[in-house]
Amino acid sequence: MDREPSVSDEDDDRESLVPQNHTKPPSPSSCSRSRVPFAVSSLRPAFPSSAASFGRSPCSCRNLLICVALSVIVIILFFSLGGASSLPASIRLPSASSAADPAASRMREAELHALYLLRSQRSGLLSLFNRTAAAPTNTSTPTSVSLSDLQAALLSQIKINREIQEALLSTHHSGVHNATEDDALDLDLPGPGCRRKYLPYNRRTIEWNPKKNRYLFAICISGQMSNHLICLEKHMFFAALLGRTLVVPSQKVDYNYQEVLDINNINACIGRKVVITYEEFAETRKKVSIDQFICYTASPPCYMDEDHIKKLKGLGVSMGKIETAWPGDVKLKVPKKRYVADITPKFTTDAEVLAVGELFFADVEEEWLMQPGGPLAHKCKTLIQPSRLIMLTAQRFVQTFLGGNYIALHFRRHGFLKFCNVKEKSCFFPIPQAAECILRVVEKANAPVIYLSTDAAESETNLLQSLVVFSDRQVPLVRRPEHQSSEKWDALLYRNHIGGDNQVEAMLDKTICALSNVFIGSSGSTFTEDIFRLRRGWGSMSYCDEYLCQGELPNYIAEQD
Repeated sequence: MDREPSVSDEDDDRESLVPQNHTKPPSPSSCSRSRVPFAVSSLRPAFPSSAASFGRSPCSCRNLLICVALSVIVIILFFSLGGASSLPASIRLPSASSAADPAASRMREAELHALYLLRSQRSGLLSLFNRTAAAPTNTSTPTSVSLSDLQAALLSQIKINREIQEALLSTHHSGVHNATEDDALDLDLPGPGCRRKYLPYNRRTIEWNPKKNRYLFAICISGQMSNHLICLEKHMFFAALLGRTLVVPSQKVDYNYQEVLDINNINACIGRKVVITYEEFAETRKKVSIDQFICYTASPPCYMDEDHIKKLKGLGVSMGKIETAWPGDVKLKVPKKRYVADITPKFTTDAEVLAVGELFFADVEEEWLMQPGGPLAHKCKTLIQPSRLIMLTAQRFVQTFLGGNYIALHFRRHGFLKFCNVKEKSCFFPIPQAAECILRVVEKANAPVIYLSTDAAESETNLLQSLVVFSDRQVPLVRRPEHQSSEKWDALLYRNHIGGDNQVEAMLDKTICALSNVFIGSSGSTFTEDIFRLRRGWGSMSYCDEYLCQGELPNYIAEQD
């Protein structure tokens, strides 16, 4: 259809949340055994199609199996003979603390050595796997074991190895174990489609137990809805740290969050009342007032302008003196990184109603906030998620137009040319280059259709569609059509009088993208980052997820005006 989706104004052009990963994935044609001998993803071009081809490798099937068996036997003997204590002192890792209990020190030493051996084993097994897949063709030695059976055994050992590493690591670190690129090799294996990326779920969390009659009054001002959701999530973190109930802003001064979010779900997931609407809050008080205003952002104070202050006063909210937590931050161009130890002393107060102002730009405990499911202890996949009506509508759209295997593309264009070109590395790509990047993902994902969430002009999307051709077949770029009474996929929204609302449609786009098998986002877009947040929480991320043309620069960049 000719209509542009409502995502056009969804991002704040002044802020890039997550820098682009500067690693460009090699194209299949660029892979070679000599340059990338251990890269599992490089197996695709040379993957043997029969057991006979495997028999022509330098190591026979029997030798490979013996290598695998010996590596496992070494580990068994290592533990049965006393673990690290049986090793020569010259190669033992030093004790973490000389004053520690001797038994605990020996256990720690043994575990760390076991971790070292397991990683060595994993490296060897991956090497064997690569040699199997890239077998030369100068011999014809027969084999009694099929290639698929041997590879299944090797993959099983690699996965078991990874599980043991994670189990051992869990006793030696606090917080979240971030998967490295090396870890990603475990699942970046040959085969059709893109595998799901199962992120470690040993989250570092805090309990949210609000004290009676103690509230944090949320204020979110910067940018559009995606920015406000990030601000709201940080307010939830602050409320949990300070033991307060969060008051969601009124739609008279902010967005109507109740139309796009499932607020009741937040309380149900936490297991107690931790979030209330402004209307609920106002009903319990004769006079609505912010008793203490301590600004996280120093300049401008709380990031509030006169217009927002007038809106709050027009709502009947009275405010006391506005003070700043860190007055010295006025001179800083980039927000200073803060930690829990910085937050709690500055914002702990006995005032009933506290406000800290805009938190979108707050650089606070990013590792906590970026975890799958977020930093708070709860029993759901994620706390901030689309309302039930939007979720059902997205599922009905997928069933109607896309099916169970599709790529989602957030193609941000409006206002992005100038925004990207002032950055050190531009993120605005010419349409032909963007099409090439999309086709690389299509080849890996083997998906028949792409869902397109964009604010681009029709002239751009038409050109993009004409260039997205794979195996002599045009890959359809599907956009949400205008509402038609004869179509029932969006009937729930219109029956509940929220159909056609810009923010509802934007959240619907996010949900459809988050449900996809593979997602391609726009670097620097908070709309994209919110989709990645949902995919982390829902467990729908894949190893093919990436930013558009990730690791590349535009092949042409205009001069600045």
